[in-house]
Amino acid sequence: MADFLTSTHRAKWIFTPQELVDKYTAANQRAVETLEKYGTTLVEVDIDGSWSYPEPQVNARDNDKHSRTKPLSIEEEQFMRVFYENKIQEVCNNFHFPHKIQATALIYFKRFYLQWSIMQHHPKNIMLTCIYAACKIEENHVSAEELGKGISQDHQMILNNEMIVYQSLEFDLIVYAPYRSVEGFVNDMEDFSGGKDDQLPAFRNLHEAAKMEVDKIMLTDAPLLFPPGQLALAALRRGNEVHKVLDFERYLKRIITRQSSSHTISELIESLNGIDSWVKRYKFPSEKDLKHINRKLKSCCGLGSQDENKKREKKSKHRLKKSSTEQNVSSLN
Repeated sequence: MADFLTSTHRAKWIFTPQELVDKYTAANQRAVETLEKYGTTLVEVDIDGSWSYPEPQVNARDNDKHSRTKPLSIEEEQFMRVFYENKIQEVCNNFHFPHKIQATALIYFKRFYLQWSIMQHHPKNIMLTCIYAACKIEENHVSAEELGKGISQDHQMILNNEMIVYQSLEFDLIVYAPYRSVEGFVNDMEDFSGGKDDQLPAFRNLHEAAKMEVDKIMLTDAPLLFPPGQLALAALRRGNEVHKVLDFERYLKRIITRQSSSHTISELIESLNGIDSWVKRYKFPSEKDLKHINRKLKSCCGLGSQDENKKREKKSKHRLKKSSTEQNVSSLN
């Protein structure tokens, strides 16, 4: 953990709950102001990381109040982030990427949307770019073409967003995930319990259970609030509640004593309880909510009107084709 203690992860990317609320609120407000000024929120990005706001719509400010595009609320943005964070896990599992890549991509995604609203950068694009960036930093080389092809998406979109993702992360690309800490703690627990061979299967079960618990934790805001060691201990405690491998509180006391920590055992347990509460409060949006929010998001990004134009063009072509066919038939009579 010495590396983590001196890392930018610890120094810059661990927040208080109120700081997170403030960041999400500020990002949402910037997007709302953009919508009011330009009539749309989607930021135009170039491959070199430069970006610009859209051209102002002539009647953006003067539109009837009831017909104006309505921005997403902070809660609606959270629901969309939750949906796409689940997609990150799904894509990584489909590609059989190791847990480290999945965790790194999730942390990149979470950090990005501390700086931006999802109304400004569509989360589908950022999700894929974060996975691509995580593969590069973890030296699991997958080309943008391969990643895009695997999920039927244009790889150029991944490359176009790569630099702005790095910039938004302030180029702090080394992150510390709980999975490695889980492994280290399990090895230490084996020594703590006497390292008996007949206990090894139980510790393997505990290890697997804890990894599943970490998967759940990574979908919450907890990785932005707690260090990876505490996330790992919370996952192991949950797993131990099922498998009952060791006296967990006694093990925690040993950690506090051995590390001469400035934290007390009660403070550590309070942190672990806090992590548990994030997992218990976790809520995945309903299909109805997602459809409603996605319609609003498309409208904010100016994509709704594009879809309508495509539908109209398709109907127009169909009518022209039908009319042409009828004329050909009548000419035969």
